[in-house]
Amino acid sequence: MARSAATKSQPEPSAPSSAEAARAVAEPGDWLSCALEHHDHIRACFETARRAPPGGARVAAMKGLGVVLNGHSLAEEVVLYPALVAIDAGKDAKTAYAEQTEAKIQMADLERLSPESPDWQAQLEKIQAAVLAHMEDEESSWFLEIKERYPDQAKLTARYREEFERYTRTGVVATNGT
Repeated sequence: MARSAATKSQPEPSAPSSAEAARAVAEPGDWLSCALEHHDHIRACFETARRAPPGGARVAAMKGLGVVLNGHSLAEEVVLYPALVAIDAGKDAKTAYAEQTEAKIQMADLERLSPESPDWQAQLEKIQAAVLAHMEDEESSWFLEIKERYPDQAKLTARYREEFERYTRTGVVATNGT
């Protein structure tokens, strides 16, 4: 319906971000809250790497990013993406696997670049853009589908935590008090 120029329109409340929508259905300590916290950590690690000066600081930041990115992605690949298949969202699972495989290839390419090179920064930004788009898909759709439709949420939580810990061996799955 068209409004006249004299009619003042109220600004519409902005839609919640995908992470906010996912957080709204997450429960403390469940697989979803852990995955979202990992996403936050991944975003922070990208920023640390992006801001790192050329040289050893970039290498250290890249390695820190690699640990959380790989631990998180492996937990998703072993636990969450099979759950997508189980709820008849196999096409989404295939997309997710393909995107994460590409991110691993791109991280290997980053590792081969000199941390002094401007190409290093460009490669990092390419990876960051792809990973952020992937996380947006997870937070806005795939994770919500799993949360709504997968029958054994407790099993997903236990397995997700187990797989993340297996890779990272940190003893830290999430820092949200769990």
